[in-house]
Amino acid sequence: MSARRWRRPSWFAIVLTVGGIALFVRLGIWQLDRANEARRLLDAFDAAPKAAFEEFAAVRAAPPADRYPHVRVRGRFVAGRGWLRDEQVRDGKLGVEAYAAFAVDGGDASHGNVAALLVDRGWIAWSHERGTQPPLPALPEGDVELAGVYAPFPGNGIRVGGNALARQSTWPKLTLAIDAQEIAADLGQPLLPRVLLLDADGAAGFVRAWTPSVMPPERHRGYAIQWFAFAVAAVVIFILLHFKKGRK
Repeated sequence: MSARRWRRPSWFAIVLTVGGIALFVRLGIWQLDRANEARRLLDAFDAAPKAAFEEFAAVRAAPPADRYPHVRVRGRFVAGRGWLRDEQVRDGKLGVEAYAAFAVDGGDASHGNVAALLVDRGWIAWSHERGTQPPLPALPEGDVELAGVYAPFPGNGIRVGGNALARQSTWPKLTLAIDAQEIAADLGQPLLPRVLLLDADGAAGFVRAWTPSVMPPERHRGYAIQWFAFAVAAVVIFILLHFKKGRK
């Protein structure tokens, strides 16, 4: 007659299992913390356009990491320069996200004496039909005041093909990635650490529906569940390996 008997595990098996469980649980908790952080940032981002304006000078060089200041800035756009983030889809339509360089407080960003502010003008539809150009509204001339959310540069994900800007000579330039270093080199001018996402304006000709470049909280929670499942699986495997059938 056979019965299950407990086989004493080795110290190596115990240490390996306990260490694995501790690691999996810690990773699960870390993902839950990331989910809470992402939720706070999303809430802060949603509230930013409706928040009171802050002094741009107080946040321009060292913006707070946990929020997105709503600011006003005065200056002028750098003429003859612009970048288009290609293959941006909204509501099933293909288009581009238009960026421009802005010299804050009347400084001339083309002379390299101050850091320029990169401004996201918004999204506009473009079918990419041969021989056509994106229907971009002209940049305002002279001194202007802009209002928007001072937000981090957009995430670019996995990139292939290198720096597309260096291979183009006509403006605005097309790119799949808004990389601060590449744009600064292309402009010949350092950039401020964040991008200005302009406030919505029905007369501007652009769609301005902003979303932050953070992983959704739901995905973090999904990863947390996976790590906790690994911890449970480690316990189950440990028991099955040491609870053997034997002769009674």
